[in-house]
Amino acid sequence: MNHKMAIVGFGGMAGWHYDEIQTIEGLEIAGIWDIREERRDYAAREKGLHVYGSLEDLLADPETDLVLIATPNDVHKPVAVAAMEAGKNVISEKPITLSSADLQEMIDASERTGRFLTVHQNRRWDEDYLTVKKILEEGKLGELFRIESRVHGSRGIPGDWRQEKEHGGGMILDWGVHLLDQLLQMFAHVPIKSVYGVETHVTNQLVDDGFYTEIAFENGVTALVEVGTSNFVSLPRWYVMGADGTAVIEDWALNGKIVRASGVDEKDVAPVITAAGLTKTMAPRRDDSIFTEELPKVESDVRDFYYNVMAVLEGREESLIRLSEVMRVMKLMEAIHRSAETGEVVKEAI
Repeated sequence: MNHKMAIVGFGGMAGWHYDEIQTIEGLEIAGIWDIREERRDYAAREKGLHVYGSLEDLLADPETDLVLIATPNDVHKPVAVAAMEAGKNVISEKPITLSSADLQEMIDASERTGRFLTVHQNRRWDEDYLTVKKILEEGKLGELFRIESRVHGSRGIPGDWRQEKEHGGGMILDWGVHLLDQLLQMFAHVPIKSVYGVETHVTNQLVDDGFYTEIAFENGVTALVEVGTSNFVSLPRWYVMGADGTAVIEDWALNGKIVRASGVDEKDVAPVITAAGLTKTMAPRRDDSIFTEELPKVESDVRDFYYNVMAVLEGREESLIRLSEVMRVMKLMEAIHRSAETGEVVKEAI
């Protein structure tokens, strides 16, 4: 069965979708619409794509059963609702919208029209994330007590609509939505009991150009999630701690390692000498009491997102990205914003 998809918004991310779809059997692009004339011209001239005369023309095309929304964030909801009311199934770029209230309106529209709605949470297929997930599932570190997830850059916030609040700019919505979604996938059935958030405004005063948040789960695990855009020395992408070992993943290239206890009891600890005195507490472990192993690297194919979407439309599978999961991430982002605004810990079940 073949599916035809129309694209609303033809910027950089839509170009990425275009390239991916060229390799996916059973899915083709029917055409695009963008409010910018230069992007419409580019799509027609460089990609040979059909360009609709308007958004209304796109939604009225009887040949399409799927609409991809790759516009600035504030446009996602109105276009998605209009598309579903026109009988189209919808993929929204992330974040799906700007608030949990907006998301509920989109969910209501999906239920009212019977159309499929999902969001392109493509970083569920990141191999660094899947590798951490596997480490936890296999219990390699013993009882988990701490997980840290970071992305760092040094170029400041992008100079496009992402620096404008009215368009849904800011790093919580841009990158936080990915890292928080990954985290909640690891703790899908564990309630959050508290959230503390801090936003940074190094290069932009209107929206957050970075943030960090401390999240406490009811099972005793704490998590740090951090996005920085003025970090000239990046910290590890992942740092995961359990009672019996630690895992570190330095970057998206999966440089890193796992260091685990060997089971040998350390009774005689040789103190380490520092400039100001001795310490046993911070002395390194003996070589015979630990061992190092390589990361259990997981390979993935991000095209599985589209294969799943087509399977959902054909009634063969359930969606890999559930709207209840998307809502949980949205409410967590809102809690981080509230904490950052008030300087107080948000204590509520999420």
